[in-house]
Amino acid sequence: MEQRIQAERPATWRVFEPGLLDYGEALRLQHRLVAARKSGALASDLLILLEHPPVFTLGRRGGRENLIVPTDFLANAGIQVIQAERGGNITYHGPGQLVAYLVLDLEAAKMGVKDLVHFLEEVMIRTAAEWGVAAVRNPVNRGIWVGNSKMGSIGIAIRRGITYHGLAFNVDVSLEPFGWINPCGLADVGVTSLKLASGRSLDMPSVRRVFKSHIQTIFGTELVALEQDEIDDITTSES
Repeated sequence: MEQRIQAERPATWRVFEPGLLDYGEALRLQHRLVAARKSGALASDLLILLEHPPVFTLGRRGGRENLIVPTDFLANAGIQVIQAERGGNITYHGPGQLVAYLVLDLEAAKMGVKDLVHFLEEVMIRTAAEWGVAAVRNPVNRGIWVGNSKMGSIGIAIRRGITYHGLAFNVDVSLEPFGWINPCGLADVGVTSLKLASGRSLDMPSVRRVFKSHIQTIFGTELVALEQDEIDDITTSES
């Protein structure tokens, strides 16, 4: 399947890496970029790589019932619970987790949602393998797993044929907040990180670099940086 996409994809995607970004701000940015991709103001597909401050998000399948601590506990900890538009259930985002949002025109890419999910899983699997971790798929719950512990989650949304949201890959994130939920709505499963599973030292810039390399290989594309001033120009007309 990877070969088919590599043969058919256009040569260039843009990539925007804003660092640590508030979840609500990132969601508003995605909405503007989806509109820009549809209108043509954003001329190519876009990968956004970032980290979020601590936040719990709920997917279209809900998830508040899988929050196993009181909401005032989270309020005292300064952690929001936000309803998202993506697929899936409840999950946690925090520093040390690589979040990848993909603004992609499915029709132009000649790609279905199942293809997209498969390829995003493959990127995470190959990235984990670079640190000696053999992660696998689980057809019952998409994402990547190491044994009975989840390392990466996927939740996609589509608006007018353009995808947004994407994946969350646990690199060196605190795992404690995952103990406050049934991750992705599943009881009796664990959560792990690349650092914990590999037992090796690592840093986010290195993981991001490897991750981008595998994006280029799997999707058959070249990533070209998109700077903040370009983002501002593109999204101003879509506000």
